[in-house]
Amino acid sequence: MRLSTRNQLDGTVVSVTRGEAMAVVRVRLTGGDEITSSITRDAADDLGLAEGTDVKVLIKSTEVTLGVE
Repeated sequence: MRLSTRNQLDGTVVSVTRGEAMAVVRVRLTGGDEITSSITRDAADDLGLAEGTDVKVLIKSTEVTLGVE
């Protein structure tokens, strides 16, 4: 798969929590960190996402916001 998105991280699905319309997918990255993605339930089903599925996390954003107290 060749994509123009520069932020591509390899990982493995840790869990998929399906709701009525959305699914929350937790992915463990190669270095051990975890990232969470909210996608449509249809997309999760179409991709066959389940625990143990190898995935490529693609991050494309015009803004990243951080906050601290």
